[in-house]
Parts: sequence; C-alpha cells; structure tokens
Amino acid sequence: MTVLVVGASGATGRLLVEELLSRGHKVRAIVRSRGKLPDALRSHHLLSIVHANLLDLSDDEMTQHVNGCTAVASCLGHNLTFKGMYGSPRKLVTDAVRRLCEAVRANRPPGPVRFVLMNTAGNSNRDLNEPVSLGHRSVVGLIRLLLPPHTDNEKATDYLRTSVGQNDSAIEWVVVRPDTLVNEGEVTEYDVHPSPIRSAIFNAGKTSRINVAHFMANLITDDETWSRWKGRMPVIYDKGFS
Repeated sequence: MTVLVVGASGATGRLLVEELLSRGHKVRAIVRSRGKLPDALRSHHLLSIVHANLLDLSDDEMTQHVNGCTAVASCLGHNLTFKGMYGSPRKLVTDAVRRLCEAVRANRPPGPVRFVLMNTAGNSNRDLNEPVSLGHRSVVGLIRLLLPPHTDNEKATDYLRTSVGQNDSAIEWVVVRPDTLVNEGEVTEYDVHPSPIRSAIFNAGKTSRINVAHFMANLITDDETWSRWKGRMPVIYDKGFS
C-alpha cells in the first residue's frame, strides 16, 4: 500500500506518517520544507518526499503524485498566525481537497481510493442535521465572519459530501473530527462517535494528535474500520472526554 500524505510536516501529519511507516506501508509526503520532518523520518526507506507547495503543482504533477496511491490523507491546516489565518491562500484545505480528488479521478484507479480528511469537531455534519444550541449556532456564525479557516474547513467537507458524495467510483472518503487538539507522547484509549456528544464551543473535549494519527491510519489500513466509517464524519475524543 502507498499512501499520499499532505500536510505531512504539521504536528499531526508527522505523527500520521510515522504511524503508517511503522505499519510497513509506503508513504509519499508532499511538504514545503524537508527540514520540518524529523531526521528519522526523512531517512526512512519507505518514505518518499516531494518538496513542493501543494497548490503550486500543475494538474499533471498532481496527477503524477497521486498515481499508484491507494489512499490520500490530508492533515492540512492554516498556521495560527495573522498571515496564516487572513492571508493567501484563503481556501487552502478546500482547494487541496478538490485538486487531489480531481487528480485521483484523472488516474482512473482500478478501485476506489480512500480519502481521509482531518477537520474539526466544530464543523457540523449537515447530512445529519446535528442538533446545536442557539448559542452555539450564533458563535459559529461569528467565527465564520472573523476566522476564514473555519469556513475553509466547512467548504472542504462540503466538497466531499456533495461533489464526491456516496457513490463515486474513484473516491471513498471519511472526515475525521477531533475536538481540542493536545500533544501526548503515546497512543491512549479513545472513543469515536458519529456526531459530537458535547459542544465544541461551550464544553469542549480533548483529542491528542497521536490518537488522531492512529485512527486515521486505522481507516487507511483496516478494511473493517473503513467500512464502518466511510462516507461519514466521525468525532474522536480521548477517553475520559466523551
């Protein structure tokens, strides 16, 4: 199995790459800076690194990098700086998801490619009409106006829900929604739910990045896990926060 990981140099992306390599899978990572990957990963014999800005790649280059991959995972996100949140590209995650899906289709894969997108518990699954309080809805509306990355995350998910949908012959997808991300040194017990069981605004839980990486790797490599969650937007919490 070969997995393409974008956002591989980020805090969660690095952990996903490490988890996939530890399971013996080939990983193709697109990164803007090789130096942001730990030395142990950069020298791993199962890892191939593409040094590029993802959205600067041509359509042909994107198609080439996706070719031969049985799964694509996106851990892309905006840097928590003024430029990262309000500068260009405003639609980093959405444009990346769209272009990667177009590249998958251009390759005409023999079977569906698994697409796993890391998102956020603050993004509701509009297929399920998840109940939220008036206060929660009001705060999210304000966040949409003030923080462009939130809208980007919503639109990326909406692309998979509506433009790819449930019956695409080339792509199957899962959107993973962690709550407040924290750093831990090892995988711990965690719970996965179809929808949030607490308010990400007023009663947020916690999810360690390493647990997110572990769950994403399970989706990519384990058929049973994939069959359970494909076409859905599972929410993941560390044990004790669900």
